[in-house]
Amino acid sequence: MRLAVILLLATAAVGVSAAQSPIKDPALPIPGGQSSRDNMQTAVEFVSPVQITVAADHPALVDLHFRIASGLHINSHDPREKTLIPTRLAVVEERGFHVTAVDFPPGTDYALAFAPKEKLSVYTGELVLHTHLTAQPGEHLLQATLHYQA
Repeated sequence: MRLAVILLLATAAVGVSAAQSPIKDPALPIPGGQSSRDNMQTAVEFVSPVQITVAADHPALVDLHFRIASGLHINSHDPREKTLIPTRLAVVEERGFHVTAVDFPPGTDYALAFAPKEKLSVYTGELVLHTHLTAQPGEHLLQATLHYQA
């Protein structure tokens, strides 16, 4: 059996909605000397896997695991409000390697304290994306960025 070895390099990036971009307030300080903007940058981290081996030239399913910081949430892939930014995975395609689809889990209902009747669709805790891919024999690098609105 011919194999393809794939190294994974995934990152997470905060999305900013058009409604948020004109805000000129300074970042709010939080305990530990960080600012609220610094905290948003580490709200989500890629956990695993770092490297996988799959059968070459055959469809493969790879689960990408991300961790959302405790006490935080991000919009789901299918938010209920059109003004909210959905979570999405941007993949850099490389020759001999192709991501054919990414399956996102359904979100969990969440209500803000000031609007308890309006439910948001969010992710909290661990987020697992099911990534469908094919690769030719050899070594490949999967570069991906999880874009989200916190």
